[in-house]
Amino acid sequence: MTPRYLLPFDSRRALHRFTDILVIGGGLAGLRAANAIESHQSVLVVTKDKLRESNSSYAQGGIAGVMDPEDRFEEHVEDTLVAGGNLCDPSTVDMVIREGPRRIEELIAWGTQFDQSNGTLALGREGGHSRERILHARGDATGREIMRAVIDRTQSLPNVDIWENTFTVDLLTYEGRCRGALIVGADGRPLIVWAKETILCTGGAGQVYRESTNPPVATGDGLAIAYRAGVELRDMEFLQFHPTVLYIAGSSRSLITEAIRGEGAYLIDASGHRFMPDYDSRSELAPRDVVSQSIVRQMALTKHPCVYLDLSHLDPKVVMRRFPGIADVCSKFGLDITSDRIPVRPGAHYMIGGVTVDSQGRTSLPGLWAAGEATSSGLHGANRLASNSLLEGLVYGAHAGEAATRAAAEGASKLEALPIQHPVHQSGESFDVADVRVSLKSLMGRLAGVERDASELREAADSIRSFTAYVMPRQFNALEGWELQNLLVTASCMVRAALARTESRGVHFRSDHPETDDQNWRRHLTMQIDVDGGHPKRGEILRT
Repeated sequence: MTPRYLLPFDSRRALHRFTDILVIGGGLAGLRAANAIESHQSVLVVTKDKLRESNSSYAQGGIAGVMDPEDRFEEHVEDTLVAGGNLCDPSTVDMVIREGPRRIEELIAWGTQFDQSNGTLALGREGGHSRERILHARGDATGREIMRAVIDRTQSLPNVDIWENTFTVDLLTYEGRCRGALIVGADGRPLIVWAKETILCTGGAGQVYRESTNPPVATGDGLAIAYRAGVELRDMEFLQFHPTVLYIAGSSRSLITEAIRGEGAYLIDASGHRFMPDYDSRSELAPRDVVSQSIVRQMALTKHPCVYLDLSHLDPKVVMRRFPGIADVCSKFGLDITSDRIPVRPGAHYMIGGVTVDSQGRTSLPGLWAAGEATSSGLHGANRLASNSLLEGLVYGAHAGEAATRAAAEGASKLEALPIQHPVHQSGESFDVADVRVSLKSLMGRLAGVERDASELREAADSIRSFTAYVMPRQFNALEGWELQNLLVTASCMVRAALARTESRGVHFRSDHPETDDQNWRRHLTMQIDVDGGHPKRGEILRT
């Protein structure tokens, strides 16, 4: 059974902090939300690591937007809908894409320096896009440059306080409403933050898998704390695998950006055969789900642990100018990307499912808003179109911030500490947290990866239940334990949803149900704990 709170606490004896708006997460969505709050309202941003340590900062390829006069909103909308596997919300797609250029212009006004060509914005193309519409910065460091500018702006706002190295353990709820959060700062002391409105922007969950492009902080914390608070989650079976993750023993699993294929790189197998035309007419520019599944099948066919990216036919000067970061990473392992084959295989990349939100970022829990990768907004459907994620973070971050600031102004004029508590209980014998975490990540890769089937998903579910039985009742006092509990909650939701959806759609491929079944499955899967009086009722709800 999932506990309501991970830590024992009593609000009558706790340390307190009061703020109008609490923003949980310091990536692009969270900081954009903070920038949208009215200047007379107090804002507290908490992030569990440094501000620059988020999935937003690691986004290499760029941000998609209709910035070329020859491009059209309708074409970007159509590309997004096609990639989304017939599960996108068309109104959401239209809203985000039409609002995109204005949000990108804001970034430029705040100091973001996108790459230019002949005095105009340089636009690239990635898989699934019908036109060149990807803005990038310093070649392959777009996320880092955007975050630099947004961090600088946010830090200049007098009404915004930013707490780094601060872990959000749980959302606080009272009488059916979110009241803030229970956090633990760098000093290790629990603290209750009371807020009129809370915005959840905690990013993704790639660390559920061993092979992942995500930084170590992406442990599904926001998904898990929302779930424990009774918030509705949606489409948890949809986790996008990036097709090309550097696969070298001893290296971090670095992402090799989609843009490298947009520039013309080939995917070849161990024998040198360019295999993508065998699987799809769009070859290397097919959507990510198609490329990932094709790579997995080619690896199985050749009995080789990876495939390779080949750029040797491209102009070396263009390659080095466009992809300096990738060139630097590969050079550390003796690879020259202009001539050597780059070993790659799919890795967990982007969480498409998450907290259900409406067009304003409103969740199912009053007082709680959400934006970015932690959410299911309807933009991505069953498969995210390349470079639409930063765009979503900008648009929904702004919407959630604006909506939360209005709600805070219309609500109670003062904050007060409410009587909330969670008892201490015995945690039993200690165990090796790191070993369980490694085991979980490994089984998710083996049993709930790019290709799935019922028997393997049931095996994964059984193993996760076994881990959960002795991990979840414990009350840890350190980050590693709380992250493991969040990973278990997130993995359990993902596997249960993947087992329930008996079809293949977008990034969710069931080898035992390989066809898309629109008649029965063109719908969303939602799950939610029914919280009663601060404690979950028995049973969990899985609805379609």
